[in-house]
Amino acid sequence: MKETPYKILFLEDEPTIREVLTEYMLMSGYQVTTAERGDAAIRLVREQDFDLAVLDICVPGADGFEVLKCIHASRKKTAVIMLTALEDEKTQVKAFNLYADDYVIKPVSPIILLKRMETILRRTVGHAGESEEEQKGLVLKEEAYCALYDGEKLPLTLSEYLLLQTLYREPDRVFTREQLIMSIFNEDYIGNDRIIDAHVKNLRKKLPVACIRTVIGVGYQFDRTFLK
Repeated sequence: MKETPYKILFLEDEPTIREVLTEYMLMSGYQVTTAERGDAAIRLVREQDFDLAVLDICVPGADGFEVLKCIHASRKKTAVIMLTALEDEKTQVKAFNLYADDYVIKPVSPIILLKRMETILRRTVGHAGESEEEQKGLVLKEEAYCALYDGEKLPLTLSEYLLLQTLYREPDRVFTREQLIMSIFNEDYIGNDRIIDAHVKNLRKKLPVACIRTVIGVGYQFDRTFLK
């Protein structure tokens, strides 16, 4: 823990879950502010700085996604865990595309939630005092499905992130379009493999550096010059 307690915003409308998890957070040394409604959480975000927000999605007023959008727009340094009973893939992808740092499905063990919180805070706030050099360049946060450049999140879709991740992990390998399709879509994609060219084109527009090389007649490769 840092010298002053980490400040947590906890949005949860179910009283028992809110009370139990809040008690565990308090026992772990966190300073916790709770909200039962999304609009109340948005007001708190606009008024205060938080190190981490734990957000339910289905709450009265504005939903958890609206709170997440508000945090990304005005409090980019606040990490976010979505804590929800919604376990479908579409909702999880939406959360990560809106820059959530983690997605935890209820019911969850309080101990496991605390560990997820600790891991994220160690990576975000815990690194705030490190040298700027360690935050420079392209960095992939695989547990959060996001890429950063000089500490700023890049606005990548999930498919763009998975494409970048595949190339980044093996910079000495040239991937064919078919291999990249399997990496991103597994066996769920039916169509022309030129979809990869479209993803690469969009990805290159969003990357501040030209780190994806075209290997004529084969496919694509990550330029290891840009590895951390």
